[in-house]
Amino acid sequence: MNFSAHERARARRFAMQALYQWDLSGTDLPLIRRQFLEAEDFSRADQKYFIELLSELPKKVDVIDDTLSVYIDRPVVQLDPVERAVLRLAVYELLYRPDIPYRVTINEAVQLTKKFGAVQGHAYVNGVLDKAAHKLRAAECLKTGKQSAGR
Repeated sequence: MNFSAHERARARRFAMQALYQWDLSGTDLPLIRRQFLEAEDFSRADQKYFIELLSELPKKVDVIDDTLSVYIDRPVVQLDPVERAVLRLAVYELLYRPDIPYRVTINEAVQLTKKFGAVQGHAYVNGVLDKAAHKLRAAECLKTGKQSAGR
């Protein structure tokens, strides 16, 4: 089943909120996942992707944080909790979901940060992810850079 961009974005939003809750509360992630699946309307969300994010990202959080630490100006634990959840989600996509274009990942992360983060948090997230994408998805960035160079 193919999901629309809107349904995937909604799954990301739910996942970011669940990861934020997990990060701050230390609550068992399967319990948080179950709460979200019961409380939120997944009729317009990619539930399978939400479940993937909540099951796979925590298993890889050390790799994600190590990768992220190269592109940020402070330790990961000192990031704003919303920005940390958004950046972890985006770096997961950059590392493990090459089927999702890096520009989509960055745009979705910026939109989530605008909605839930600090006033200028989206600018920080955009800068961090732009640097990360140019290293982690160098070939894709070069290819799309050549296409958009004629703007």
